[in-house]
Amino acid sequence: MAPFGGWDMPIQYDSILAEAKAVRGGAGMFDVSHMGRVEITGPGAAAFLNRILSSDVPKLRIGRARYGVICNPQGGIIDDTIVYRLDEERYLLVPNAGNADEVIDWLGKWAPDEGAVMDVITDKLAMIAVQGPNAVTILDAMTQHELSLVKPFRIVEVPLMGGSALLARTGYTGEDGFEVMLPSDSAVALWEALTEAGVTPCGLGARDVLRLEAGLPLHGNDIDATTNPYEAGLGRFVDPDREGYVAGNALKHIRDDGPDRSLIGFVMTGRGIARQGHRIMSGADQIGEVTSGSVSPTLDMNIGMGYVPTGFSDTGTRLQIDVRGRMVEASVKPLPFYSRRKSV
Repeated sequence: MAPFGGWDMPIQYDSILAEAKAVRGGAGMFDVSHMGRVEITGPGAAAFLNRILSSDVPKLRIGRARYGVICNPQGGIIDDTIVYRLDEERYLLVPNAGNADEVIDWLGKWAPDEGAVMDVITDKLAMIAVQGPNAVTILDAMTQHELSLVKPFRIVEVPLMGGSALLARTGYTGEDGFEVMLPSDSAVALWEALTEAGVTPCGLGARDVLRLEAGLPLHGNDIDATTNPYEAGLGRFVDPDREGYVAGNALKHIRDDGPDRSLIGFVMTGRGIARQGHRIMSGADQIGEVTSGSVSPTLDMNIGMGYVPTGFSDTGTRLQIDVRGRMVEASVKPLPFYSRRKSV
């Protein structure tokens, strides 16, 4: 256990390796109740969120979800989030745990005087992510709902554990599955039922390895207020041309000029594990810094991400990683390293 974002969080239950393999080969579950949950309702909810989020919120249909970023007026990433449209005038925003307070403050800064009501429901609604190739089948049996018919980035409300729950076909592992949101007082019962059904409890350690294999950025490591979505490879989630979008002007300039650097994936071709903060070198010159790095149990290789000048971002470019004073060879690889359909 370790403190994280104001919560006591499990790093691992068994071993990080065993938990990661369970998710890739069967089903694992993560208590992600530390993530923020903010409900925005009212006739002005869509217009309000459209000023803050990177994508066109009014175009989001009921029952659908969209990934995006919240940027400051300079284009820096305050957080990356998922927004769900639950009804005509009802949205659910899920920010990261470490940034939840900052996001809530940012929303409050731009909130209109009327037309949109913001309600922080983090403590009311628990959140358990069930991920892996068997996740849908297991949840299907528990909900008596044809979850296999629910498409990715959709959300449905179904009976569960004697009450009602929101099930979103989203996740942070590169595997199929659902993120289950239900009343907090039902969370323990669901956890125990999932354990009995053969789902492996997993901690933050496995979650970090899995998201890195899937090429998914972690705020505080790979993205933050000093990075913009175009250099982070998130430009496809940004529509800067909307009127009233608070980061629109800055992001249009960055998009039109092109970023000076890029977030790359790399694999270690020499022996060594890249870690956050290690220098990325080209010969004798430092050209960047590792933002995330780990052993990949799925691919049986050492992988990482980091920012380098765009001229060094082409696939196959040879680099060196300074691992405690020892230069270890690495090669640029396209992200993601792993997906359900392909891997490096």
